[in-house]
Amino acid sequence: MTYQTEPAFAHGTPARTGILLVNLGTPDAPTAAAVRPYLKEFLGDPRVVEIPKAIWWFILNGIILNTRPKKSAAKYASIWMKEGSPLRVYTEKQATLLQGYLSQRTQAPVVVDFAMSYGNPSVASVMQKLKEQNCQRILVVPMYPQYAASATATVFDLVFGAMQKIRNTPALRTIKHFHDHPGYIKALANNINDYWMKHGRPEKLVMSFHGVPQFSLDKGDPYHCECHKTGRLFAEQLGLKPDQYAVSFQSRFGKAEWIKPYTTATLLELGKQKTKRVDVVCPGFVADCLETLEEIAMEGKEDFQHAGGGEYHYIPCLNDRDDWMHALTDLVMDNLQGWLVETDKAELEQGRLRALGMGAKK
Repeated sequence: MTYQTEPAFAHGTPARTGILLVNLGTPDAPTAAAVRPYLKEFLGDPRVVEIPKAIWWFILNGIILNTRPKKSAAKYASIWMKEGSPLRVYTEKQATLLQGYLSQRTQAPVVVDFAMSYGNPSVASVMQKLKEQNCQRILVVPMYPQYAASATATVFDLVFGAMQKIRNTPALRTIKHFHDHPGYIKALANNINDYWMKHGRPEKLVMSFHGVPQFSLDKGDPYHCECHKTGRLFAEQLGLKPDQYAVSFQSRFGKAEWIKPYTTATLLELGKQKTKRVDVVCPGFVADCLETLEEIAMEGKEDFQHAGGGEYHYIPCLNDRDDWMHALTDLVMDNLQGWLVETDKAELEQGRLRALGMGAKK
């Protein structure tokens, strides 16, 4: 193992606390050339696809990467923002806002940054940036409310992998999940109520979470249970009766059985029932992305209305809502207890002078 050279250090430099927000990732551009390496990195992660390596290598490199990039690029192009990929745009905004909100809550020196599990900026590169800013403590915040091995654990793998190459490792804390955090649940409900105040209410609210294979649940992954708890708390906050909402799971991939009910099947059934209006929200995503803006907002609408349904409304994710950012700030503050130490400039100067007296170069 070759360890990275430590960043230049000057005695008297205040130790900082880093907060690293990590989301799934995105290609750099809505083109097949940019999508292909992104998909290779994403689908090549054994946490994401639990198929024997040799078999999956052939499927991925021989079939998927030769057919899917062009189709995926067209989908990305349909939702691409002027500033770039929605997921990256909103995640960066969340990091910027969190930096400001934390500065109002503490005088301790904190640095907030963001990274992507796949694509750019990488977890390893941002960990290095935090090191260069003398972050001696780092709190890692996977931006997944519900824990799943195929999402949350991949973040931890990447962070711990980066730590293996650092000579002077920072102290590390991680947030596993926040599926039942009161601020998160309240922000979800406020988001819906704000939308309904402007656009009226539906006959049915569909809460669509990202799917995972059924064997993940069978082997002990808590994701399915945490999604349902979020859905229940969310519905209670909204004052909904059980027949006024449904929890479903989207983004099925491959032929294996995934956790049910599937969002597509749910929307088709609601369409066949001639439901006059359905609203769909994705509580498991805190930032809009391909899976929400294209799969749910566009494909979901087509499925529902083609089956005979009426009005279809997709309600955006929390993104950079003020109440959500307050909730995220509360979550981070709760997990920084004991780490938020304000800088004593006189003490730093004394330490610097002592170090120089002992022969330090600077």
